[in-house]
Amino acid sequence: MRASKRAFRIESYSHPPDAMAFPAFTGEGHQEIMAELKALRALIKPEEVSKQVIEAYRTEMQEALKLKTELDQIWEAINQTKHEIATLHVTGFQGKQMTRVTHELDAIVSGTEDATEGILSAAEGIDQIAGQLAAKLKSVQDRAAIDDIQQRIITIFEHCNFQDLTGQRITKVVNTLKFIEERIVKMMDIWGGLDSFRDVEIDGIADATGDAALLNGPKIAGESGHASQDDIDALFN
Repeated sequence: MRASKRAFRIESYSHPPDAMAFPAFTGEGHQEIMAELKALRALIKPEEVSKQVIEAYRTEMQEALKLKTELDQIWEAINQTKHEIATLHVTGFQGKQMTRVTHELDAIVSGTEDATEGILSAAEGIDQIAGQLAAKLKSVQDRAAIDDIQQRIITIFEHCNFQDLTGQRITKVVNTLKFIEERIVKMMDIWGGLDSFRDVEIDGIADATGDAALLNGPKIAGESGHASQDDIDALFN
């Protein structure tokens, strides 16, 4: 009895596949995959993607330009602030004008003090003379006149208190100027100290011209450029 021939798997590949061998690529499955691919291709349109990228880039560029404009304004404000601080520090607190102001304030205090002492000394002398006259006068009218003189002397004493008030007010002004100077120095330290301001251009104070240039008085103690009383006396001799 002849044995039946065994069929090998490789032999089955020599025949063309039928429709049932790959059911996933035929029929409804195939159409569904193709529909999904078509829908996906519709969502991904190169021209729309390019427009979105360009629009996003344009928006970012506009924001960057706005930021640059604001940074430029901040930089300009910082430079202007450094310019004003350097001008105030060099021509103001470190310049001859501020030194002159300080000396002028000291001269005011010294001058009012000397004048007040002279007034008080003269008033005390008048009061002593009035007291001596009162002891020698007999009439009521003369004594009333002496009392009136002494009352006016007391009024002079009271008003001479202005010197002390003036000194206190000038001290407040000087303390305020010192406070401002300290704040300016601290602001300069924030920017790196005085060395960072060496290249900053400053505005100089214009020199006085005409009659204003001739107004150099009153003289401050130790200041040169003024005529002394001896010089004035020499003109008339």
